Amino acid sequence: MSRNNPLPGDLYCITAEDYSLGRSNIEIVKKWIAADIKIIQYREKDKDMKKKYEECKIIRELTKKAGVIFIVNDDIDLAMMVQADGVHIGQDDFPLEAVRQLVGDQMIIGISTHSPEQAQDAVKSGADYIGVGPIFKTSTKKNVCDPVGLEYLNYVVDNISIPFVAIGGIKEGNVSEVVRCGAKCIAMVTEITQAQDIGPKINRIREITGMEEKE
Repeated sequence: MSRNNPLPGDLYCITAEDYSLGRSNIEIVKKWIAADIKIIQYREKDKDMKKKYEECKIIRELTKKAGVIFIVNDDIDLAMMVQADGVHIGQDDFPLEAVRQLVGDQMIIGISTHSPEQAQDAVKSGADYIGVGPIFKTSTKKNVCDPVGLEYLNYVVDNISIPFVAIGGIKEGNVSEVVRCGAKCIAMVTEITQAQDIGPKINRIREITGMEEKE
């Protein structure tokens, strides 16, 4: 894991237990690791902190053993307590500079962006990577902004030097559009968590995008 190159050229998987066909986050994470996913984000908005802590402790053990990057969404204190590799924050969370002072120099910090101005600010503030989206309409996340479309993605590809992950409403049927724009790391939530057979679903997406699983 490196702050200089935190994102693999592959899928960035995010937990969503409400959209996992009754399977626990732990079950889903194990399936991702078996499919050779290299970066996993824990995102659970509505669970109590004790439950989040218990789940993240287990996920941290699983990801560390497998050499997988583990990111915690929003909860900076939780990320620090379980010794996650990084934390992902939003535009309405604490300022990135303040988060850096708290977590230190080793932890990855990613931040969601929705406009060129936010992307430029993230670079100036020292983000290790940015989220670019939502590319398409998404219902997974509450209070999400309108889709930014491929235009903003194209801007980031042409103008932003730090790594980025494309996110928001990306499905097997539209992922090729995102890849054609130049995205190398792509986040998917329900498209993967709701799949009956997660391993084959991941392999199909990799075939479509050219991100075939490395032996």
